[in-house]
Amino acid sequence: MDRSPAFLAALASAAVPGLDPVSVEALPSLPGQSFDVAFVEDAEHRRWVVRAPRSDVAGAEMDRAVGLLGLLARRLPFAVPVPRGFVQLEEGGRAAVYPYLPGDPLELSELPAGRGLAVGLGQALAALHNIDPALFEEAGMPTYDADAYRTRRLAELDRAAETGRVPTSLLTRWETALEDVTLWRFATTPVHGDLTGDQVLAVFRDQRDAATGTVKGLTGWEDAKVADPADDFRALVSEAPLQTVETVLEAYAHHRVERPDANLLVRARLGAELGLLARLMDALARKDPAAVEVLATQLRRLDDEVHVDDGSDDYRRTSLAPATVRDRQKPPPQLVVDDDDDDVLPEVEDEVDGPDEVSADERRTGLG
Repeated sequence: MDRSPAFLAALASAAVPGLDPVSVEALPSLPGQSFDVAFVEDAEHRRWVVRAPRSDVAGAEMDRAVGLLGLLARRLPFAVPVPRGFVQLEEGGRAAVYPYLPGDPLELSELPAGRGLAVGLGQALAALHNIDPALFEEAGMPTYDADAYRTRRLAELDRAAETGRVPTSLLTRWETALEDVTLWRFATTPVHGDLTGDQVLAVFRDQRDAATGTVKGLTGWEDAKVADPADDFRALVSEAPLQTVETVLEAYAHHRVERPDANLLVRARLGAELGLLARLMDALARKDPAAVEVLATQLRRLDDEVHVDDGSDDYRRTSLAPATVRDRQKPPPQLVVDDDDDDVLPEVEDEVDGPDEVSADERRTGLG
């Protein structure tokens, strides 16, 4: 399917009355891509985004998300892409045209910890996860409870095992984590479902200072559902520095209606690993042998990496065992009575083994 920039600009003009295109910039067309996308500027200097699905499945996903976005736009503290018009495609389905949302995508690997954008990202995720799940159900989005979502993941793993492309030790690792019910005790929430830095739009008062950054919008909602809140942290734990993840988690936990569960980041890292599996299955389905070989190589590399014990004890560690929140019983400070003074003051003794630290589990969850 070859849709030229001029063709996509014509779709935008047909979809929105009064839209007179004067320039168009189309994104490169890549294998496995679900949509053809172009940015259009009209005679009134307004900017638009046109998205044309490349398959019936992509078109159905877009249409389902459109109903949700109209409901979310009035309830979230950031913008979401709400279509201004549609146009039917000759091959079936329809293209949608959206007002351009300002902001630049995030590079999660370069997102700094501390006040500013990392805090804003945590707040944005909390706002989304605090939405009433009934809103997603009303829009017809998939809805799971924790056990149903775990079972769905196990079924996907079984299908992947049948391909013979996944190292046996990885299959065992993932199956063990998926069958450990203690890891899957959480309340499902509305989730974006495919959140990477590319879908987060941020603006800055000072381009040189990330502390001035604000999350202005989230795009790409076709995989939205009621499911595991850890899904929206997969890219973050894979790409961002540990201190940044902790900043995001702290802001997120502070703004959530319900306290996040202790294993959220463990499942996020599991989900990030399983993302490779999903891409492999997609490449197999579209019969793309080059992509299949690349992804099979990445799975073998992952297999090597997770079996290297580097001694770390945070969410990046090789184990996917559940985290437990341990209550640490600290001894009371020694009371020292000064005979020359009636005041009794606590004096904390120096510790032989070094200063007290936040537990590894608390660091991992960001809730300590």
